[in-house]
Amino acid sequence: MPATIIQRNKKPFKKTKVDTVTIDIIESALRNARYEMDTVLFRTAMSPGIREQHDEFPMIANTDGKMVVGQFGSFIWGFMQGYDGTVEEGDIFLTSDPYSVNGAISHANDWLMLMPVYRGGRIIAWSAMFGHMTDVGGKVPGSLPTDGTTIYEDGIVVPPTKIFKAGKLNEDVLRVVLHNCRLPEWNLSDFNAITAALRTAAARCIEIAERFGDDVLYSAMDAMLERNKRAMRVLIRQNVPETKQFFEDYICDDGLNMGPYRIKCAMWREGDKCIFDFAGTDPQSISSINFLLNEEMFKMFAGIYMIMVFDPQILFNDGFYDLMEVRIPPGSLLKPLKPAALSCRTHALGRIFDILAGLLGQGNPDFMCGAGFSDSPHFMYSGYDKNGEWYQLYQITFGGIPGKPFGDGPDGHSLWPSFTNVPNEFLESYFPLRIDIYETISDTGGAGKNRGGNGLRIGYRFLEPGEISIHDDRWLTYPWGANGGEPGARSRKLLQRADGTESLLPSKIDHVKVEAGDLLIADTWGGGGWGDPLERATEQVAFDVAAGLVTAAGARRYGVVVSAAGKVNDAATVALRDEMRAKRGPKKIFDRGFESIEELKARCKAETGFEPPRTPVFTKWAKVAAEALLAKELAAKKLANKSLATKSVATKKKRRKAA
Repeated sequence: MPATIIQRNKKPFKKTKVDTVTIDIIESALRNARYEMDTVLFRTAMSPGIREQHDEFPMIANTDGKMVVGQFGSFIWGFMQGYDGTVEEGDIFLTSDPYSVNGAISHANDWLMLMPVYRGGRIIAWSAMFGHMTDVGGKVPGSLPTDGTTIYEDGIVVPPTKIFKAGKLNEDVLRVVLHNCRLPEWNLSDFNAITAALRTAAARCIEIAERFGDDVLYSAMDAMLERNKRAMRVLIRQNVPETKQFFEDYICDDGLNMGPYRIKCAMWREGDKCIFDFAGTDPQSISSINFLLNEEMFKMFAGIYMIMVFDPQILFNDGFYDLMEVRIPPGSLLKPLKPAALSCRTHALGRIFDILAGLLGQGNPDFMCGAGFSDSPHFMYSGYDKNGEWYQLYQITFGGIPGKPFGDGPDGHSLWPSFTNVPNEFLESYFPLRIDIYETISDTGGAGKNRGGNGLRIGYRFLEPGEISIHDDRWLTYPWGANGGEPGARSRKLLQRADGTESLLPSKIDHVKVEAGDLLIADTWGGGGWGDPLERATEQVAFDVAAGLVTAAGARRYGVVVSAAGKVNDAATVALRDEMRAKRGPKKIFDRGFESIEELKARCKAETGFEPPRTPVFTKWAKVAAEALLAKELAAKKLANKSLATKSVATKKKRRKAA
């Protein structure tokens, strides 16, 4: 049963006409409040993941819970559906359970908090934020086991809970939660920081309402949503064809040496509505790479991708959501059934953006992007230092962004635009390690008219004995190129021991023992190239060589001959490009770097040093449960349609009788 909202003031808001200038002022004020939430959080949180890397997502929503300004789309509706208590003035809510809120958050490390903003006895807005906690208990430090098989192995999972009641903290509940975490002081600090950010946003919303009036704020928010909807309707009509487009991509493995796992999606338009259907996606994994994809969250992914590619001037909010329909089969990799593990969901979450690139590009090839750094690979290092004190690092690593129709992909960047790197000086000051290497890797970006961004190489020199964990992907499949562009390079992890021995590490692994003096060389993958490499201007290639982004040998992928001194040999370049054009086949819309999974597996050992992963094995219970759930949903839909038809008949009879 959904939550019950208690409001002393039952008076409905009055929809008023608000002039454009006032709407823009309120919009800017709300946007500033959203950024103030970030500032408050970064200055008061303790964990590096939030304070330094900004792994958090704030938002301000209207009275219906629709995001007006923010970053990750609204999760209030999903939360309220999972909470069966009351919502009252002064309350603040907390959850870390993806299953209770239909994937509004995607794993137990994300603590979602939200607050109704009251004025005059009624809700005028909502403020909400979630942030990634470095640790929430569980079987491994960092609470993200690569080999987990149920969510119960991921650490403490908090159901939707009223953590503040009428402004008073429920200390006993918070104490129980913190008692299960390895770094309770960090979690408490981050919890308090998020609380302060929510209250800051609430104060700003009240100030706006005091200045303009409740009805004007209500109407301006509605106008902002409607403005977004109008703009998105145009984008959908211009760029989404009525003919079905299909695309699929893969998660390389599941941490249990099975893979790849397929994510498949179809997209088409019916009138003004864009429909996405994930039928054909593999069943849920027995391991932890499942991603409980909330339909509203995917709409946000699709919307923000379209805005950034087609028209970045559009302000992003939730106004367009009813222009999209998302269908995800239950029991699949993207809609796993409880208690499936979710701790490695980052790979599927990121891969969704490559799926969107492949789908939307087919409708408008001139705007197609290659595959990029579609992930948030995690690195974790923990143990006891020489003073007997526990240390624990959680870090997100960056890679190559794809080449785009309007330029090269950035080198060594994050999937999420607002994420920042943890400064090496910070790492070396607070953790027993030294960063010996920090550089982009030449030639790892896919060749193209617009080059894919290069991957990043980090050399972690460990100064104390400990354990490391790695969450990574794209070690088997490639980040594909588009419109004639070539794929980017794969990821790779090499551990060099202090005794001179070395070994390759799998992309997903926990409990790797390290000693003082050991060096981990972590290479992330590059972005796919865009467009024909032979059309790239020779002076651009020469610049890349001079900057160390491309080697002289790598320049030949563009058909450019560069001397040891970095000078282009024009005659040799013309000859080489003519030769390459004559030898190659037709331009590929998508260049995956392989023709089939079977062929890719056959090449695996020689190219990666690892045996190919086994064909995935899926659980029978999940299939049976999914079929039962579908049957139940179908029966409920039929009952609802029957009820609607009965009401329609009754209404017609009533009208005839009245006539």
